[in-house]
Amino acid sequence: MAQRAVWLISHEPGTPLCGTVRFSRRYPTVEKRARVFNGASYVPIPEDGPFLKALLFELRLLDDDKDFVESRDSCSRINKTSIYGLLIGGEELWPVVAFLKNDIIYACVPLVEQTLSPRPPLISVSGVSQGFEFLFGIQDFLYSGQKNDSELNTKLSQLPDLLLQACPFGTLLDANLKNSLDNTNFASVTQPQKQPAWKTGTYKGKPQVSISITEKVKSMQYDKQGIADTWQVVGTVTCKCDLEGIMPNVTISLNLPTNGSPLQDILVHPCVTSLDSAILTSSSIDAMDDSAFSGPYKFPLTPPLESFNLCYYTSQVPVPPILGFYQLKEEEVQLRITINLKLHESVKNNFEFCEAHIPFYNRGPIKHLEYKTSFGQLEVFREKSLLIWIIGQKFPKSMEISLSGTVTFGAKSHEKQPFDPICIGETAYLKLHFRILDYTLTGCYADQHSVQVFASGKPKISAYRKLISSDYYIWNSKAPAPVTYGSLLL
Repeated sequence: MAQRAVWLISHEPGTPLCGTVRFSRRYPTVEKRARVFNGASYVPIPEDGPFLKALLFELRLLDDDKDFVESRDSCSRINKTSIYGLLIGGEELWPVVAFLKNDIIYACVPLVEQTLSPRPPLISVSGVSQGFEFLFGIQDFLYSGQKNDSELNTKLSQLPDLLLQACPFGTLLDANLKNSLDNTNFASVTQPQKQPAWKTGTYKGKPQVSISITEKVKSMQYDKQGIADTWQVVGTVTCKCDLEGIMPNVTISLNLPTNGSPLQDILVHPCVTSLDSAILTSSSIDAMDDSAFSGPYKFPLTPPLESFNLCYYTSQVPVPPILGFYQLKEEEVQLRITINLKLHESVKNNFEFCEAHIPFYNRGPIKHLEYKTSFGQLEVFREKSLLIWIIGQKFPKSMEISLSGTVTFGAKSHEKQPFDPICIGETAYLKLHFRILDYTLTGCYADQHSVQVFASGKPKISAYRKLISSDYYIWNSKAPAPVTYGSLLL
């Protein structure tokens, strides 16, 4: 496992390039290995300028990036992870691990130790999970205690020296750059027991283990014959293990109820020491059947000091949590809307919040509104041409709610009213925003009693879980053509 290159890019909307490369490093020895492994499919690491432009284009972060681009936005390019292919000089650089956090884009290119044509499955590229851990480690270092730009610049100036120790020759040895900085003058020979590669310090204090499962659900619903609704669940398991000792061992188990949806496409943290082959081979590409592995999913590991993402997964749940119907009709000078929402009976009816955003693009401000709702409250943002239906914390006993009404708009002002090149005429959507605590759509949970800790002291074990909506769209059933994830300008 190794990295060919790493970049830190500041996202700067409104500037000519929309971004600046704040830090980059290439590893020539790894690049030579990539040339051998990839053979005829080898694509070299580009210079910073072309890489910056290609990455901002792929992430849709360029100021003038408003049009639909077939090669990037088509439904065949639905991206389920933060892993991209960048078209540079007529060739595609893949895989590029990249994500945006605090206006900084963290990116790296893992080494793929095989040919890239045909493209290998992500699960076979071990450097991808290491690349995520590498970037998360840099992120934690840059923003731990950082209060202003001068402190950020100071930490950026320290990165070259720190990476000589943490990632020599592109091979990650220590993802915890904070500890690496604090312990640069301590020799490892002073510790009789071998430390794991990513851990240079030890914890002193009350032992405790915290496990948090976060599932995000996406959905595109059309209510049209011949057009299938789509939905997807992506989960992240985050852990924090405060345990004394140089190399404590922990086994964390994830479990599913009898009717739970099996976890698939599982990517694990490098600190996991072994894994059942059934976990690694469960893929969303394969058709679901009764023989799919449904746990328990055991992860033996030697945890790092900082909070870390134990694993990522997807799952093919049978139904979306909220089924919706949205109809918008243009009647002379007004729009008539009808909305029906139904909470599935299997979903926990206890939200932290739940609301539906109903935007009206390419129109003037809302001039007049008449409506009737069976549940909740409606807020009107006239200048933004937006309605927000606040559903609250529970659906009624019937699990069904409705909203209907007519909307009249004033004169359109191109400077103030929201514009969208897709939502023209009767092409419109509503977007659901909700969060449910102590619940996951797959049923996945961490069994506190099955967590095994091999360290001094009896730790306190805490487990949390939550379901969050992400890109949850319900499209107007009267729209002339369906809109897919890939064609959205988000």
